[in-house]
Amino acid sequence: MTSFIDPKTLKTWLHDGSEIALLDVREHGQYGEAHLFYGIPLPFSRLEIDAPRLVPRRSVRVALYDEGEGGVAERAAARLAALGYTDVHVLAGGAPAWKAAGYVLFAGVNLPSKTFGELAEEVYHTPRVSADELAGMLARNDKVVVLDGRPVSEFHKMNIPGATCCPNGELAYRVRRLVPDTATPIVINCAGRTRSIIGAQTLINLGLPNPVYALENGTQGWYLNDHVLEHGGTHRYADDSGNTDLRPAANALAARFDVPTVTAQAVQQWVADAGRSLFLCDVRTPEEFAAGSLPGAQHTPGGQLMQAGDQYFGVRGARLVLFDDDGVRAPTVASWLRQMGHDASVLEGGLASGLSLAPAPAPAAPPLATIDAQALATRLEKNDVALIDLRGSMQFRAGHIPQARWSIRPRLAADTKNETRQLVLVADDAALAAWSAASELEGAAAPLLLQGGMAAWRAAGLPVEATPALPADSDCIDYLFFVHDRHDGNKDAARRYLAWETGLVAQLDAQEKAAFRLPSSPAGSHA
Repeated sequence: MTSFIDPKTLKTWLHDGSEIALLDVREHGQYGEAHLFYGIPLPFSRLEIDAPRLVPRRSVRVALYDEGEGGVAERAAARLAALGYTDVHVLAGGAPAWKAAGYVLFAGVNLPSKTFGELAEEVYHTPRVSADELAGMLARNDKVVVLDGRPVSEFHKMNIPGATCCPNGELAYRVRRLVPDTATPIVINCAGRTRSIIGAQTLINLGLPNPVYALENGTQGWYLNDHVLEHGGTHRYADDSGNTDLRPAANALAARFDVPTVTAQAVQQWVADAGRSLFLCDVRTPEEFAAGSLPGAQHTPGGQLMQAGDQYFGVRGARLVLFDDDGVRAPTVASWLRQMGHDASVLEGGLASGLSLAPAPAPAAPPLATIDAQALATRLEKNDVALIDLRGSMQFRAGHIPQARWSIRPRLAADTKNETRQLVLVADDAALAAWSAASELEGAAAPLLLQGGMAAWRAAGLPVEATPALPADSDCIDYLFFVHDRHDGNKDAARRYLAWETGLVAQLDAQEKAAFRLPSSPAGSHA
């Protein structure tokens, strides 16, 4: 039987100091349009795939919510119970009930991190330069270095001309090699505001003597002021640019914000604590993680752990144990996480600590029989199968198999209820299709999965069609139109996004604002 809670009870739970996983089980587009401030996106379509990683402790208090209709949260609660979660509750009436009770729903993604960036700028008075000011510096060939604080993949989409990609989590470790001259001004940018602010303030908090600035409004501000962006950039930090010159400064910064250092033995004891959740976070680069990490660790690149923590840990109040192999990155990142209100610690000895944790158990996806591309083509000619494409709606629009219909797990049962032919599913992730079929197609003839997905279909030289208007926008619940076009030449979309970002703080209530732990009179800021 589903356990329901009302908005007032949930609001109390969110601020009572005990751990809670507040999970928004709607699809990404629905989540991004209006959600609770602490809501963790866990789409029902990916529930069994992502829940064990985001919520590893099965006895943690869990609260789910949806659109208030359709029963998605109730179905998700049943699935979590089947996975062994023992304390699951559903917000009665979903997100609309939360709003009706007088609480705020927020648009966008990574809300706590982006809001924190705005608060940090207010508190630290982080210096900034406008796009026009930076353009003038570059036009005059002034001695200035522009560092882009986003991951390499985002940098590749667009960048300020002449910038070097150095994700925020790498700044403390690499800046002295990238900018050896202590007098050269440094400008940190991102696509909008948050990572520009946090990146610049990171260097300032570390006591870097260089003049340091955030680029106001990032690449969007650059474009809005009619300056030209580069695309396809690959100029990034060198693999050998790491150095430990700022280790004393990083340790001092960690001490300033009361970041504990914990031993491997202490972490092992924490694992046995049935009342707390634990996330072991490797904050190094993807290449370093791939070369070898600690057993039981997840890759959480430091800049993104600050920017998008809800993609890596789904339990509010959990223990976060960070590590590196240099003694610079982990304490620097942890200093910010502590200010964000998280229980973050640094692992003594880092990669060399010898810590070994058992990975969070993940359920095996139920078996699903497959059909190859040629066999599917033959059966489609006979019209004795119904083809359901479970990929993203924008992928479907860009190219799909003729005769395919687009669907998504929350709607799969309804979309196929009158279908008498055998179903064939198309998916990029076989597990996603298997879980969807197991929970939503009960009683139907066993569906088949296209072996190798669309890649195999294309490789076989079989026809593909595009339908730019189908599915209709209103059906694309997995796609967030809220941020659509802001990086693709739509200045109005960019302006709306920046207005949204700067307006976040004003939407906070007193409890949400008090949960952050920014200093009241920060030392280390400079104008």
